Amino acid sequence: MESYQWLEFERSDGIATVALNRPETLNALTDELLAELGEAVKQVERDREVRVLVLTGRGRGFCSGQDLKSFQETPGERDIGAHLDRYYHPLIMKLHHLEKPTIAMVNGVVAGAGMSLALACDFRIAAEGARFSQAFVRIGLVPDSGSTYFLPRLIGVSRALEMALTGKMVDDRTALEWGLINQLVPRERLEEATYELARNLAAGPPVALDLIKRGIAYGASHGLSEALEREKDFQIVAARTEDHHSAVQAFFEKKTPIFRGR
Repeated sequence: MESYQWLEFERSDGIATVALNRPETLNALTDELLAELGEAVKQVERDREVRVLVLTGRGRGFCSGQDLKSFQETPGERDIGAHLDRYYHPLIMKLHHLEKPTIAMVNGVVAGAGMSLALACDFRIAAEGARFSQAFVRIGLVPDSGSTYFLPRLIGVSRALEMALTGKMVDDRTALEWGLINQLVPRERLEEATYELARNLAAGPPVALDLIKRGIAYGASHGLSEALEREKDFQIVAARTEDHHSAVQAFFEKKTPIFRGR
């Protein structure tokens, strides 16, 4: 198990929890933290015992986005394009395409690239009082790290524009109403609700869950005929797994299936 300076990594019952650990900055993102987060996601990907990833932040915020102070401390003019290519783009792609379900456990403020991290997860469960902002415009920048891709798909183009063009802070109730989050729960129930979902997913058939994620992503950007063909291809793969055959047998025997990922 690798150790991290700016993250907390825990694994239990098939669930990996990765917590950003710079609470004094609302978990603002530095190069070092981004590099560690990329390694942590790779660790989750490699570990066959891990079936679900929970991403969260320590303290009173999920993530406030890029640490502007650390960004400005680099001598000379920073190449922001190279920075995105090196740190953000691989991380967002790896997180989005992870072959395991991912849950953002949102414990507070989510802003800028921190919001992009939450959007790249499959589920977002938020505590009451959480707030969301596409803060880029406030410093004369544009949304990055996948926000222009994920946000309109979740809440529609008009609302995505409203957030991106104004940089307004969206409160917890509005986020739920808009579909930005899957669940809104009292702060004291955040972990309970998150890990209830995580355990449910961890007990599911890993191959089928991966194929479902890939199928939904494909169907969201392709026509019906193409989606039907992709569904067929994935169904053929799923139907060949031991998990499928054992689950059918368990169904007839009125037992709860145990999925082993093969």
